[in-house]
Amino acid sequence: MSFPTTAFTDPVAAQSAVANFCDQNGLSAIVLDGQQAVQNALLANLVQELPAATVVGGAAVANGAGALGVGGFVSTSVVREGDLRVTRILVDLTGLSSSTTDLDIIGQGTVAAFLTQITAATNGTIVGGTMTCLEVPAGGVTDIDLYVATAGTGKLDDAISGLAGQAAVVTSGGAWTLAAIKGTSPDAVVANGFLYLTGGAAGTAAAYTAGRILITLFGR
Repeated sequence: MSFPTTAFTDPVAAQSAVANFCDQNGLSAIVLDGQQAVQNALLANLVQELPAATVVGGAAVANGAGALGVGGFVSTSVVREGDLRVTRILVDLTGLSSSTTDLDIIGQGTVAAFLTQITAATNGTIVGGTMTCLEVPAGGVTDIDLYVATAGTGKLDDAISGLAGQAAVVTSGGAWTLAAIKGTSPDAVVANGFLYLTGGAAGTAAAYTAGRILITLFGR
């Protein structure tokens, strides 16, 4: 890989450039004695050679403990693709439970069951996205919706309507089928909102034995 040559005659400008880069990309500059400006110039050059998709600064907000069932997982990534920040949340429902009531939160235990919190600094301003079924849910309610709320306290069996700032992001309208894709409601995901899975229909309270959902959100 070749790098363009950029000469920084002003150490302050060099430090500012690398500070902005490190802030946006979660990097820390390692400083050799007396070489602050030199290293800052080098890192600034590297910025110009970043690939189209790069990990953005700041890790995604971790899920609430109630969103993680025994045998399941919640995996989240945020990458920059051109002018977009793309957030992906892969949820394995195994070990989580649904309730008997429509629009109650899916989770486990008595602790917060949000998937992540969306922030402008990390995820950008969300303008749209999709929800995709990678494995058909089984065990619990198979009609599953995605909601956002400005409160991060929602837990299993709580009504999403009881949380402040709640709004529907994806309404399934029926049981999920393999490879089904649903689009998000425009501009539904507000800054600092917490994402929750909810039952989309009344059913029998039960634990999920299968089911994987991929949520993809596009931020500017």
